[in-house]
Amino acid sequence: MANDNIPRLPPSGIKVIVVGAGFAGLAAAIECDRKGHSVTLLEKVEDIEEIMRIGDIISFDPNGSKAFERWPGVVDKMEAIARQTTWLDLYHHEGKFATRQSFAHEKAWGRRINGHRGQLHNIIYQHAKARGVDIRLGKRVEDYFESDHPPEAGVVVGGERMAADVVIAAEGVRSRGRKMVLGFDENPKSSGYAVYRAWFPSDEVAKNPVIKHLVVNGDTHQGFIGPDIHFLASSIKGGKEVNWVFTHIDDGNIEESWQFPGKPEEALKYLGGWCPVVHELVKSTPPGRLIDHKLVYRDPLPTFISPQARIALIGDSAHPFLPTSIQGASQSIEDGVVLATCLELSGKSKIPLALRAYEKIRYGRVHRAQAMGPVTRERWHKADWNKVWKNPEMIHLIREPWLLNFDAERDAYEKYDEVAAALEPPRARL
Repeated sequence: MANDNIPRLPPSGIKVIVVGAGFAGLAAAIECDRKGHSVTLLEKVEDIEEIMRIGDIISFDPNGSKAFERWPGVVDKMEAIARQTTWLDLYHHEGKFATRQSFAHEKAWGRRINGHRGQLHNIIYQHAKARGVDIRLGKRVEDYFESDHPPEAGVVVGGERMAADVVIAAEGVRSRGRKMVLGFDENPKSSGYAVYRAWFPSDEVAKNPVIKHLVVNGDTHQGFIGPDIHFLASSIKGGKEVNWVFTHIDDGNIEESWQFPGKPEEALKYLGGWCPVVHELVKSTPPGRLIDHKLVYRDPLPTFISPQARIALIGDSAHPFLPTSIQGASQSIEDGVVLATCLELSGKSKIPLALRAYEKIRYGRVHRAQAMGPVTRERWHKADWNKVWKNPEMIHLIREPWLLNFDAERDAYEKYDEVAAALEPPRARL
């Protein structure tokens, strides 16, 4: 039941099914509710704690956090548990300091939220519940369908059909909605890289003289760069918790297993010749706190929407990002914002136009952002240190205003009429 104390537009009469309660799905559901649409959110896991226990760091740049500021109370709760740093210290993998990159100037663009994936997810999930969004757990979607006669889209759950005006597929890289959009099954591929991820209390780190500097003076953020590997470490909550992550070459088959428990001793095999700080941090990782996660790659899709434009892909379902882009999460939030806005502006009678406008507004921007991931990875993994020592800014992250100083909702409101007019057949405009 909708919470009348939370601001939203008047009812639009548009019924929306969102599939997947990750960040993309929750953002889409919340934004649709803000715009007055009626939302049902389906999630396959029966216990949402399964999602919230995932223990690694996630980042939202100013362009992503704009939406959180419009959700009452959300951004302040996020900032309370976020990493309190405005810089990144970068080192050669043998331990020599190279450069500090400051992000302080980005405050003028908006808020940077970096924190525990599960804890930030819980804040958004609780806000969706507070809004009265119809969230149904333990609902695995088996298939999608759409029709012009009657004009509807829907999903099959437990052998039963559920219909709405529009379906938003936010299930991630293995989304069944992709088949509806592409017309065929497409299996994810290994990108050739995998990531070790760890998050744990910093008690033992604080006792270790080699690495205690990472946690005893509050939050820190450091990166170590070597051949075909970059290792990022940070502390959070005043140094009470620590996390580390490193990307490495992986030649495994994505179909075998794409995420499984990792062992510190196996991670260390990739780090021969690396500095003691990195080694001690990996060795300090408690049992059960390490994940080895394959980075999934997909070719850019020709479209994000189904043939009759009543089903839309968002987030990783549409465009999986490499972690080095630092934009995957923010772009998934933008997707939900823009799609909900287009539905508001189209109205119930023109759902297909709304989805085509969503795709037109998002397609170029999201692929331009997606391309930054490999650029940053190669900048680090193939760094020419003879040149880096002369110009350390060569290894700074690419932080461009067109990407970060951006309000997806405002942009959608500004562009919709022109985009819709170009997409709509002349007779339909009469």
